[in-house]
Amino acid sequence: MIHSAKLLRTAILGAALTSIMVVGASAASLGVGTVTADALRLRDAAGTEATVLATAPKGDAVVVLEDAGSGWYKVDYKSVEGYMSGEFLEVQEAADVKIGYGMVQTDGAALNMRSGPGTGFDKVATLSNGAVVDIVGIDTGWYKVTYNDKTGYVSSDYMITVKDSAGSRGDATAVAATSDLGSQIVAYAKQFLGTPYVYGANGPNSFDCSGFTKYVYSHFGYTLNRTATDQLSNGTSVTKDQLQPGDLVFFKYNTSKPVSHVGIYIGSGQFIHASTNSYAVQIDDLTTGHYNRVYVYGRHVI
Repeated sequence: MIHSAKLLRTAILGAALTSIMVVGASAASLGVGTVTADALRLRDAAGTEATVLATAPKGDAVVVLEDAGSGWYKVDYKSVEGYMSGEFLEVQEAADVKIGYGMVQTDGAALNMRSGPGTGFDKVATLSNGAVVDIVGIDTGWYKVTYNDKTGYVSSDYMITVKDSAGSRGDATAVAATSDLGSQIVAYAKQFLGTPYVYGANGPNSFDCSGFTKYVYSHFGYTLNRTATDQLSNGTSVTKDQLQPGDLVFFKYNTSKPVSHVGIYIGSGQFIHASTNSYAVQIDDLTTGHYNRVYVYGRHVI
């Protein structure tokens, strides 16, 4: 069980290193969690009202650091620590899964890489402080890693995850995760190209403009307001040159309301929407012609 791994780590801490005690090492892992929802948000605290740091798509793996209680886990997702709902995580104490990169973090002494998840196994390599390895699994508080064509295990108490082979770590990871989700939203929206426009329709066999955006976002766990005008209060404002794939784009023509139409930006100056011109879901240019003239707002939701 997960809790037994915690007890085991306590007993083996003194033997995991060659000759040192760690100062300020990151929390050891309890296991690996696999996302079971279409998209699962990483938050800065254990609760649905907390700030979203990143969003993990279905099938992605996270390092489970601790049980935070009330159905939440503290996790490490691509080197960003936060909290995820346990309702949408399949947690295992041991699994072979590619997590990313890890960097040895000690007070300067070497770290033994062993042939199995414990200090009783043979030493297969010695890792220096700052060495970066590929993490390919977790087993009862130990990372399974590869380094210089060798595979072995190191205690997760002396390893932090990093976002690339250079050993960098930081907020850019959350930005990258958000960018990946935007691309997924675009790909999902494109599946509905040619679907008929029908005023008031919510999908999936027909849409109006805001029904389309609401339906696409709901697939990824986001709830948008129903009308184009009301969707102006979803997310945060961005300028036209700040638009990223997945952002909402708004237009105004022939109305006294703030906006009359909404779509989803897909990149390269284009957007996808349920069009009242062709009466179908289609892609149009945002930078020239009619839609360039009537464009008014952009909103970043994810």
